[in-house]
Amino acid sequence: MTEVSEAGPRQRPRVEGGREDEILDATVELVAELGYDRLTMDAVATAAKASKATLYRRWTSKAELVVDAISRAKGCPIPEEVDTGSLRGDLIALSCNEGGFTDEMPMSVMAGLLTALHRDDDLQLAFKERFLKPRLGLTGRVYQRAVERGEIAADVDVELLSQTLPALVIHHAFVLGVEPTEDLILRVIDHVILPAARGSQAR
Repeated sequence: MTEVSEAGPRQRPRVEGGREDEILDATVELVAELGYDRLTMDAVATAAKASKATLYRRWTSKAELVVDAISRAKGCPIPEEVDTGSLRGDLIALSCNEGGFTDEMPMSVMAGLLTALHRDDDLQLAFKERFLKPRLGLTGRVYQRAVERGEIAADVDVELLSQTLPALVIHHAFVLGVEPTEDLILRVIDHVILPAARGSQAR
């Protein structure tokens, strides 16, 4: 019986040398500047000084290129794994350093993608799988360690609690137009997250 390969779809050829990074970085900058809807493959090709044929040999669509760019390019890094010994310290480290909420580029990229994420199924699926999933995994590990240290009460909905900080920061940034400063993040952590983590013990 012939063994069936489970390697998945064939990977499209990579762009040689450092050109791929240049294309991805240019894409991130254009998403932040123009938004997803106004971004075109022509614009990326021009900004990266590459041909459209080069782009299409590597990425089959704009959605694929954009998600690849925001997932891997230098301008929008995944925050590094942290373990400061406390939930408060971990959340501050994640939120207020490179790749966090106070980092201008990731928030600009999010602003450029928000409207399209509601309408473009391909973009939404790729964004969830390749951009959000590793970040949610990182946050999940932070809260799991807090549970193991006894910082989060047994009656607390940890999944909901872990979504509260990003939800409030994004609401302030994109609904209220309030810049996500370190002061805002500390207020949310100290007045919302930590009291909620204590659950019924705080009442």
